Amino acid sequence: MHIDFTPFTVIWLVLAVVVAVMAGYRKTISVQEDETLHIGSASESMHQVQVAHKLDVIDKWGKLLTVIAAVYGLLLALAYTYQTWVRASNLGL
Repeated sequence: MHIDFTPFTVIWLVLAVVVAVMAGYRKTISVQEDETLHIGSASESMHQVQVAHKLDVIDKWGKLLTVIAAVYGLLLALAYTYQTWVRASNLGL
């Protein structure tokens, strides 16, 4: 049995690109982050809260998609290795 891994590899590449884009997006959002606490200015405080919330959401999805991409890539590599091993052992018989 021979399975073409091209569609599965394309899916993994798309996941990897999405993770990389999310990392870049997080970097651009984190530039707006201000490390000092603004107690006196309500608008500055609200901006800090909004940026922190955006970063929390990006971090949550970024971690989840990174784990999915890593596990999917590992399973893809294992399936390809197994298929190659079975094919090589069948040729030796």
